[in-house]
Amino acid sequence: MEPTEPYLPQDKVFTADKKQYGKLNLGGRARGMRHEPTPAEDLLWQRLRNSQLGVKFRRQHCIDRYIADFVCLSHKLIVELDGAGHIEPDQAEYDKGRSALLIELGYRILRFPNEQAINEIEEILKAIKANL
Repeated sequence: MEPTEPYLPQDKVFTADKKQYGKLNLGGRARGMRHEPTPAEDLLWQRLRNSQLGVKFRRQHCIDRYIADFVCLSHKLIVELDGAGHIEPDQAEYDKGRSALLIELGYRILRFPNEQAINEIEEILKAIKANL
């Protein structure tokens, strides 16, 4: 008999690494990020929330040991908004490793600069729709 995955309703999906969740305080950090979004994150969230694109997105959702800005679990699509700090070599290297692990888990990742979210939100929404 083949093992089956436990049934989890879509809104109860736990995608964090259980060992790291408490150790890294992922829940608390994600909650804090949801309560204090950047202007770009807030703008994009207002366009993604309540299934406005026809699918459910979560914001600041824990996946493995990372926190994704926005994720559509049903399509395994992550949307990241990057500020100027992501250009720094150390941060860019960290992002590269993070993306590699998330891709290994089956996720696709779209990255946009914060400035684009503020100035060209419609272009970002078109790109997201094209990838759903």
